[in-house]
Amino acid sequence: MAERSVEYATFSIERTYPAAVERVYAAWADPARKAEWFACHADYSMDFRVGGREFSRGGEPGGPVYTTEIRFQDIVPGERIVYTYDVLRDEARMSVSVVTVLFEQDGGGTRMTFNEQGVFLDGHDNAAQREHGTRMGLERLDALMGGGVPVH
Repeated sequence: MAERSVEYATFSIERTYPAAVERVYAAWADPARKAEWFACHADYSMDFRVGGREFSRGGEPGGPVYTTEIRFQDIVPGERIVYTYDVLRDEARMSVSVVTVLFEQDGGGTRMTFNEQGVFLDGHDNAAQREHGTRMGLERLDALMGGGVPVH
């Protein structure tokens, strides 16, 4: 039997954008807008509503297939998105997470706070790798929003 392990971790990433809250929120809520920065696989779909699902699957030719399935748990338009998701590499579950994304007016722009609470399973993934991947995705959002500024 394979060795089993569990790693728990939480990380937060904050950005400020020179864009209205409605525009930053729409980049998460509108399927076409989110696909511009989030979807890194050809097999992608999103049903943005409480109880709705976001799904992506893909990988390099000949390599492992990664599947991510999100379930939207709470949505307050323009303020908050809470979702749970899991990631599989082929058939191996790598992680299960809860994410909260907050949107707040910050002067003439928006402060966005991304918080992930993850359970990383059996050594398939870890918090450092997940945070790195999340930051890479948010860099694409930064470009879409006209440049995001990390909040320290």
